[in-house]
Amino acid sequence: MTFDSDYREIITKAVCGRGRKLTKSKNHVTPSHKPSSVLGCWVINHRYHAKKKSSEKVEMHGSYDINIWYSFNDNTKTEVVSETVDYSDEVKLSSKDENCLHEEYDIICKVIQQPNCLQCKIEKQGNEIAVEVEKEFDVKVIGETKVNVKVSSGQKDDKSDKKEKKHNDGKFSGEAKGKRR
Repeated sequence: MTFDSDYREIITKAVCGRGRKLTKSKNHVTPSHKPSSVLGCWVINHRYHAKKKSSEKVEMHGSYDINIWYSFNDNTKTEVVSETVDYSDEVKLSSKDENCLHEEYDIICKVIQQPNCLQCKIEKQGNEIAVEVEKEFDVKVIGETKVNVKVSSGQKDDKSDKKEKKHNDGKFSGEAKGKRR
């Protein structure tokens, strides 16, 4: 098999875009009794998935449960109220590679910060509890791209091999030099 040039074109999957987003949201939970005080709040059961919305954005959809332990009846009784919150966030891609070959992408999403309660307090009306939640995502868009690699003939004489090894202090020195297209 012969080729006309010293370069080979390799088609591979690579990161074609990435983005990161920190979001804060305020949720309101209405317990069955008028709360006297908040004793604790935690966010659990985070579930999410991501899909590419456009060349500029990745869309995140998910949900989490907010659990609030509160007292009522002038702090004489306690109860835990749970509520599932659905969310949708858009993560703007801060870096993009326009050299992707197709419109088919894989999305890798990593949660940097799981949903976390920043603040939980009784609203002034007294019947609702406001919960401020923070979460952070890092997304990568994986697509097919081309890489050009210089290829050596593989034929060298003993003298050039010795010079190359001596010049590079015994470290590997290849002829493959990457060049993206």
